Amino acid sequence: MTYDGAAALARHAQTLRQTARRAAPGLPALFWLTDPDRTPDLLAGALALPPGSGVILRHFGRPDLRAAASPLAAIARARALVLLIAADPVLAATSGAHGVHWPNRMLARARRWRARRPDWTVTASAHSAREIARAEGLADAVFLSPIFPSASPSATRPLGPLRAGRIAQDAPMPVLALGGVNTRTVRRLQGLGFSGIGAVGALA
Repeated sequence: MTYDGAAALARHAQTLRQTARRAAPGLPALFWLTDPDRTPDLLAGALALPPGSGVILRHFGRPDLRAAASPLAAIARARALVLLIAADPVLAATSGAHGVHWPNRMLARARRWRARRPDWTVTASAHSAREIARAEGLADAVFLSPIFPSASPSATRPLGPLRAGRIAQDAPMPVLALGGVNTRTVRRLQGLGFSGIGAVGALA
């Protein structure tokens, strides 16, 4: 996506935040989540994001993607981005990232690091109201997914915007929408309680 396209998606995300019941101070309304197959050029992708956006590096154990953490952190500092490292607090600390994104299944580990690094920005994944409840007190916000049909190989049946919106409105913490979110589908999220969005392919 071009910078202009990313900026348009960021504007939609900010509009969602303005009508959300809850929003975490300092947390971007727009996050780009990397993927080994769908977002191959990590540095170019980060450079195309508007200032104030967020990046979540998901390296899945690949050494080449782990090596991108420090260059991404440098871009984040230069462009006022928020960089989180998925499931790898050690890499977050050594690369100079702003915090960690935790899969819901790893929240027990998140508890230990929350106490160790209270200054970090922390997000978590969630696929239901129950998983959001598990993240309360451990994360600043959660990504609820999938909202729409997604190209992710791990995506399950989409929640749909109305059901997902009810979950977001009842949640005890800020909820960002993830899964099939792009400049077309994001319009269907207006007024449903989301405090922002995450995107993968739409920001590739």
